[in-house]
Amino acid sequence: MIGVQDLRKGTTFLDDDGNLFVVLDFAHNKQGRGNATINIKARNLRTGANVQKSYQSGGRVKDVRLETKKVQYLYKDGDNYVFMDQETYEQPALAEDVLSEHAQWLKEGTSVELLVYQDEPLDVQLPTTVDLVVTETAPSFKGNTASGGGKPATLETGAVVQVPFFVNVGDTVRVNTESGEYLTRV
Repeated sequence: MIGVQDLRKGTTFLDDDGNLFVVLDFAHNKQGRGNATINIKARNLRTGANVQKSYQSGGRVKDVRLETKKVQYLYKDGDNYVFMDQETYEQPALAEDVLSEHAQWLKEGTSVELLVYQDEPLDVQLPTTVDLVVTETAPSFKGNTASGGGKPATLETGAVVQVPFFVNVGDTVRVNTESGEYLTRV
């Protein structure tokens, strides 16, 4: 058990109802002489739903440690994303709504960390950056430079990012998976 005042971004915990959450953001609010209130934004790891929760200081939640397994993304099967454990060759699947924004950065063959709780696959940890091919963007014109502005580009996974004007269809670009920002042309 940990005190709610110790909840930080990335902390995984079980609430009183047995729901498994990861903290996305937190705020510690102290008003006057009374107890402080800890407000958190958390994502339910089983359903993918984002929720706002408030706790009074002094409250406690059950701290959870997730196991990680090295897996490789294989393919999408309907609403599920299928991975392969690189040690046991088992093929766990995660629903699209659970992966939420992570799904847009998954390319076949990408190695990721699978987060597991009591043999239940919950989520993936992506690498910080991924290299993806631009499949659709406006053409470049003479006079467009690397400075100032940009244009939207659709990547091979379907994700759309803002890229500089000099990026063309067929170019490979490096994207930050946490912020969704273009970093460089590879």
